[in-house]
Amino acid sequence: MVWVALKMLTGNRAKYYAIIFGIAFASMLMTQQASIFVGLMRNTSSQIRDIQGADVWVMDPSVQFIDDIKPLTENDLYRVRGVPGVAWAVRLYKGMARAQLAKGNFKQFSVIGLDDQTLVGAPAEMVLGSLASIREPDAIILDERGFNFLFPGEPLRTGWTVEMNDRRAVVSAICKSSPSFQTYPICYTLYSRATLYAPQERRLMSFILAGCEPGVSTEEVAARIRERSGMLALTQASFSWKTMVYFMARTGIPVNFGITIALGFIIGAAVAGQTFVLFTLDNLKQFGALKAMGLSNARVIGMVLVQAAVVGALGYAVGFGLAAIAEEVIRAKIKGVPPAAYMAWYIPLSSAGAVALIIAGASLFSLRRVLRLEPASVFR
Repeated sequence: MVWVALKMLTGNRAKYYAIIFGIAFASMLMTQQASIFVGLMRNTSSQIRDIQGADVWVMDPSVQFIDDIKPLTENDLYRVRGVPGVAWAVRLYKGMARAQLAKGNFKQFSVIGLDDQTLVGAPAEMVLGSLASIREPDAIILDERGFNFLFPGEPLRTGWTVEMNDRRAVVSAICKSSPSFQTYPICYTLYSRATLYAPQERRLMSFILAGCEPGVSTEEVAARIRERSGMLALTQASFSWKTMVYFMARTGIPVNFGITIALGFIIGAAVAGQTFVLFTLDNLKQFGALKAMGLSNARVIGMVLVQAAVVGALGYAVGFGLAAIAEEVIRAKIKGVPPAAYMAWYIPLSSAGAVALIIAGASLFSLRRVLRLEPASVFR
């Protein structure tokens, strides 16, 4: 019966391809838009993930996301160091600075100042040069995307000089960094040097990075810091999620992508569902003849479900493949812009579940007519 069901399915090639096209369109649109949305949200917290080595981030209680910086005092640092369970705590500077290039034009920089002694939060992967070069006079480490943005067409090399806050800065190394929500170049330097590049303020410490003593959980240490200092203490994962939630709640990104994904589902369901129902109606005589020959309703249901599963699997595979190819083409062709798409493991599963709902709905509508069909009707 499976062979008969497949022959019936492919007998009308126009409807067969129309069903696959409708499902493929829905699958592609939902998968691509969902991956772009997830990628954008991940990019908002990329700098949190890139700063490795710290168990707990400590900040002002009013901070809502990574760039909502409320400077801390030196006393705050000493209070965190005195909390039981905290093995160490160091300063971290994060801010914006305006740099003047050799040609006289100005660019905005994202400056990250690392603790002078420990270099906690330093970039993990170097493309050119070494991390040790950060201790050289006036040295900064520039991320690869930032270098290509500042010096388009130039080969990667060190020695470039810029000026920030009337102070000289020399690119001593180039590192890898995760795609960020904003396209500003990212430069790493020592904390003491970063405070000189930054606009002068009374307080310049952006965050405190803390490590836990062995045997003490990060959640427990964070809770102790909150209780004893009154400051907000979060793990890396919690701070990343807090940043993403802020952008989801305060921007129109989720609504816009949600509308697009919903439209993909509705259009795919309409095209595939209507075409599958019409296909079933065109084959009512064949189903009636099979029932007249003694085929049970259970076997007929199985035939319809096999047909639905085949077109659903083919349509999903084609749509998912097109979405993946489109992302790779965009990533390869568009240079200088951080890639936005991120294909998390749950996106293909969610897309497959949406396709299954479309096919299930179309099958139910089709089965209503098939099951009510009288075998004798084919002889009238």
